[in-house]
Parts: sequence; C-alpha cells; structure tokens
Amino acid sequence: MEEINGMLTAEEILVAEKCLEKSLALGADNVRITLNKSLMELFGTLNGELDKVSHCLDRSISVCLFVDGKFGSFSTNRLVESELDDFLKKAIATVRMLAEDPCRDLPDPSRTAKNAVTGKELGLYDETYPALTSDERLRMAIDASIFKMHCDEGLISEEGEYSDSIFDSLVLDSNELRCRHTETSFEYGVEVTVQDADGNRFSSYWWDATPMLKDLNIKDCGEIAFKRAMSQIGPVKIESGKYSMVIESEVASRLVTPVLNALGGYSLQQKNSFMLDSLGKKMFPEWLNIWDRPVSVGETGSRLFDSEGVATAEMPIVENGVVKEYFVNTYMSRKMGVEATVEDATRPVVLPCFAPSVAEPVEATCGKEELMRIVGEGILVTGFNGGNSNSATGDFSFGVEGFLFKDGKIVHPVREMLITGNLLTLWNNLLAAGNDARFCKSKLIPTLAFGNVDFSA
Repeated sequence: MEEINGMLTAEEILVAEKCLEKSLALGADNVRITLNKSLMELFGTLNGELDKVSHCLDRSISVCLFVDGKFGSFSTNRLVESELDDFLKKAIATVRMLAEDPCRDLPDPSRTAKNAVTGKELGLYDETYPALTSDERLRMAIDASIFKMHCDEGLISEEGEYSDSIFDSLVLDSNELRCRHTETSFEYGVEVTVQDADGNRFSSYWWDATPMLKDLNIKDCGEIAFKRAMSQIGPVKIESGKYSMVIESEVASRLVTPVLNALGGYSLQQKNSFMLDSLGKKMFPEWLNIWDRPVSVGETGSRLFDSEGVATAEMPIVENGVVKEYFVNTYMSRKMGVEATVEDATRPVVLPCFAPSVAEPVEATCGKEELMRIVGEGILVTGFNGGNSNSATGDFSFGVEGFLFKDGKIVHPVREMLITGNLLTLWNNLLAAGNDARFCKSKLIPTLAFGNVDFSA
C-alpha cells in the first residue's frame, strides 16, 4: 500500500505529464497542467478535552486547454492514466463549442519561473513532518489548553484546534514550463469565552502558524486569548465624532486588502475599482510604501511563481505614495492592452513610516503601545464586526470593537461603533505604520495609525 504523506508521488507526476502529452496529441494547441495535493490533520479540543479529529487528503489535476483560439479549464480528482483519454476528448470537444477569445494564451516563457525545480527552494518544508504521529498531535492540542487554570476566573468555554498540513503543487505547460512548490504548515488557534458578574459574555481568538513545527508558539495562544477576552469586560458607548485610530496588526489587513484588490486586473478591466487609472500617480501620502516580497526564504506566504507559472519578484506596489504596480495576468493584460505582471500580490508588506506631524519613536520595535503613545488619544481597534467596502468608489462602513485611549494609555473598552469614510481619504490621513507585523500571516501588515476617522455610535 502506498504511504500517504501528502507529497506528490512519481506516479501522480507521471499522470500529469501524460495528460499534457495526450492533450496535445488530441488537438490542443497549448496546455497548462496544474497538479495539487494536500493533506491536513486536525485535533480539536473543548475545555481541555478531545472534541474532534479530522483527516483530509485532497488531490486534483486541472487542465487549461487552448484549442483553435478557444479556451476552457477542466479538473478531476481521478488521477488514473487509463481514464485520461476519455476525459480529455470530452474536454477538448467542449472547448471547440465555445466562442473564440484571442486574449487567451500561455504566458511568455521568458516570464515564467526557472528556479522552482524541487519545490523546496524557499525552505518551507519541514523534514520532520512525515514522522509526526497522531499521539504527538493530540498531546500538543491537549497541553495547549488553559481551561482548568482559568475556569474559576470567569472562563466558561475554550475551543482549541491544532492542525498541520502539507501542500504540494506542480505546474506544467506546453512551453516547457515545469515548476513546483512544496510547503508544510503548523497552526494552533483558540477561542475563549468569559463571563462577567452580570452574566455578559465576551469572546476572543488568538492563533499562530508557521512552516516549521519548532517555531510554532502554542503555549501562549490560550493566555493571550483569555487576556484579550477579559479586557473587553465593562464596555462603554462613546460619542460619535472624529477620532484618531490605531488599528492593531492582527486586523490591519482589513484596510489593506481592498486596496490590493482594487489594483487587480479583473477589477480594473471591469472598471469596478477605485484605483482605476492610478498607475504612476501619487494616490497616497509620500511616507507610505507597500512592497511585495514574495521570495523570503522560510517565511509564510512566500512563492516563486503564481498560478500561471509566472516568476514572482520583489517589487514596489506603492512607493512614496505613488502606485507602481497593477496585478495583471496574461489574459487581463491582453484585454487591457497593458504589460502583464503577476496575478496578485503574493506577500505584501507595509513598511514602517511616520508622517511629518508625528515624532519618530526611539524604540527598535514599534507596535500598538508605541503608536498609542505617539498619537496620544483616540480609539484602538482590535476587531471588526461586519461591514463592507465599495470596490468601485472605495467608500466603506465597518463595525469595530476596541478601546478608548488617552495619554497613550487604554481607558476602557468601547462597543457598538462604526467607522465610515473613503479608503483613499483614510489612507491619506495615515499617521504612522509600525514594524510589528505578524509573520504567521501572508500579508505583513503592522499596526497602523490614522487621523480624523469618523466613528459613529
């Protein structure tokens, strides 16, 4: 019996290669094959006791076919060579019934990755992963629990999950592209609920993730979640008005993601983007710099290529307030008549910065405490409760939770607050960005501080 460890086998890779060959033989002009395999193990606990166990193995092969100026994409989880002919014949016949689309093509071979041969070049695969046992996974999940230590201090519920996974991906195309990405991930997350003397309940979640098991910080997650939940007790409703806002790194990506999405080719081509016609223009304050750093060895989110096999590279997205990059794949570049880049920001980083109106800190590490001290007074946002943003206009309305702070110190938690405005206006009121981004995330967004934010009760 084949050992199941989540890695692509030689037999599965051979099927992908045969799929490419057969597609061309059956009449396809060009082909891209993507072979994915993943394995996840999960152990969940409830109040320190085992609650659930999950084992999930998934594999699939995706076939992008370019036939007589037409395009179609098909996938199957049946990786059986004897079944390929029938699958591909039907797929090619289907493509031939579609309308022509002259913008569809494989990327220029000069733009594709040449350095992703083994899949392990970025150091994202933990060699100890295959030896990890179910007993070890269970022990880590159980040992992480803090329920018994705090159940007499207001803690009424604790749900923890330890999981680990491996993802292995191979991309081939008829232009001789061959690139592979292999990574492991280890994660622990816990949600706790506390209750005050009046029976009001407050919840909080904390987690950590890393490609290497030795770097996973399990033991502190429960304590951090418990502390954050307890800090919410006694919320006060404050008056509506304009406040300075410090948004902690844990949730700051909520304000960055809409900007990145608005720089994507699909949104731009559909004219559904508030960043339309922004390339090369100063849209943000000159002290804002956002870079894509996708090839950081050993760091979560790093990739050497996108889904087309196009090589990633370090590049500025916003430099000194000027938009430097759109994210445009091969198809959208032809539709828009612009140069192709990569399909998305792989690992965006907001660099530390300070507006001329605020003093730069002396400390080497600048997080929420330092930014609150610099700002003086305002609202510290620690979470979001719903809301949305308009991709075409940039207008937003988000429910938030957090704390009122004065003289750089937290006064009390706040509740039932909304922030509203426009994303471009908000970002142009940026006061500072720290350097405390959490490396367990693929978006490295630090604590951010903004001025003149509209809060409403």
